[in-house]
Amino acid sequence: MPTLQQTDETFLTNAPTRFSETFLIPKPAAAVWEELTSDKPLDWCRALSIRWTSPRPLGIGATRTAKILGALTANERFFIWEDGRRKAFCITDANLPVFSRLAEDFLVEPLGPDRSSFTWTIAMEPKGLGKAGAPANKLLVASLFKDTRRHFDAS
Repeated sequence: MPTLQQTDETFLTNAPTRFSETFLIPKPAAAVWEELTSDKPLDWCRALSIRWTSPRPLGIGATRTAKILGALTANERFFIWEDGRRKAFCITDANLPVFSRLAEDFLVEPLGPDRSSFTWTIAMEPKGLGKAGAPANKLLVASLFKDTRRHFDAS
């Protein structure tokens, strides 16, 4: 599988293409975090299928494999892990050469005993077919955010 350029936290704010959305969720932050780190993370997103490839406990260096739309297979490595609050990963390699770099950041913050916010940021540097597929990338991300809003009954 083609290897992607590794990245760090600065890429999350400086990437050529960024998508970010904050969801206000009527659940405690701990419950949201638990779902984001479950054995089937983001299973409510119809376009994704993700499995952990690292044993628990999870943390910096944890890995997982994601299938996107059943076509793109990507291996991910976490470079930020603040248990209960924040995690971020970059794709290390993928079966299709559509990105030079891609990273995602998940931030969960309490807003009270039964409310929280979840900010999901996707940062990418498309290449080749990925550049041509920019409209499709935008639609895919919109569907991920829509599925997440529906799952959490978020505003």
